[in-house]
Amino acid sequence: MSALSPPTIDHNAVRRWRQMPAAASPWLHEEVARRMQQRLDWIKLQPQSWAHWEPVRGGLQAHAALLQRYPDATCFVTEFHADHAAHAARVLGKPWWHRSRWIDKPTRFEAPSDGGVHMLWSNMALHMSADPQGLMASWHRALAVDGFLMFSCLGPDTLQELRGLYQDLGWPAPAHEFTDMHDWGDMLLAAGFAEPVMDMERLTLTFESPQRLLEELRGLGRNLHPQRFPALRGRRWRDQLQEALAGAPLQLTFELVYGHALKPPTRHPLRAETVLSLAQMRETLIQRKSYPGNP
Repeated sequence: MSALSPPTIDHNAVRRWRQMPAAASPWLHEEVARRMQQRLDWIKLQPQSWAHWEPVRGGLQAHAALLQRYPDATCFVTEFHADHAAHAARVLGKPWWHRSRWIDKPTRFEAPSDGGVHMLWSNMALHMSADPQGLMASWHRALAVDGFLMFSCLGPDTLQELRGLYQDLGWPAPAHEFTDMHDWGDMLLAAGFAEPVMDMERLTLTFESPQRLLEELRGLGRNLHPQRFPALRGRRWRDQLQEALAGAPLQLTFELVYGHALKPPTRHPLRAETVLSLAQMRETLIQRKSYPGNP
């Protein structure tokens, strides 16, 4: 595990979160996917194949729009948990009688081979990874040379209202820390990507009740902070939280980070430095000058 891995993520909590049964993609993730698709308008590259990385939580509704954008490209739907893979196949797989043999490219429910896709799409997954450098390395391996990566995740200003409320109540943080987009850019370069382009925007959601706010949060993820409250919370704590939320504006800020990067050709290692004496250099130049065809 790289020393650059997020310091506030509990690896065991991540494993439990990834093993939870599949559910409907959160509204926020679908909205972020829609906004990220608008950024594809800036990219002229037309992938012959592409991978939708963990779409069950990233946005199943977004998949149809991506298929429509790249109708001639082969698609790989990549899920790593059996329950999620089966759910993705049920929702995204077309029955054979709905598939045109001459028009539709087949959707393959598997991970692509190394260098097997020209675009990799990952929506709202990176901030929930205990090993983001390892995840980026997987993306890099899957992409063909000159292929491109599109991803999104949450940034450090996310849930600032809830973090302040928890701090005022003397409680541990309500969520793990989220990484700044400039640090993501540095990690992309370290993983072998080129020309990373990062941008962000803030989205504020308002809620009609504390219960609706907490319901939305449960769908988005879990608190993966190692110093989170170590035991089960009781009804008294929940009532105290809902009372505190009711006394504050029922809104949450989300910092949305978008990233794009290319996979460049493999860089060949530089040759070792060669040292020549003045006499050797003079002899080399004389030989080059006397070579047939040289003036």
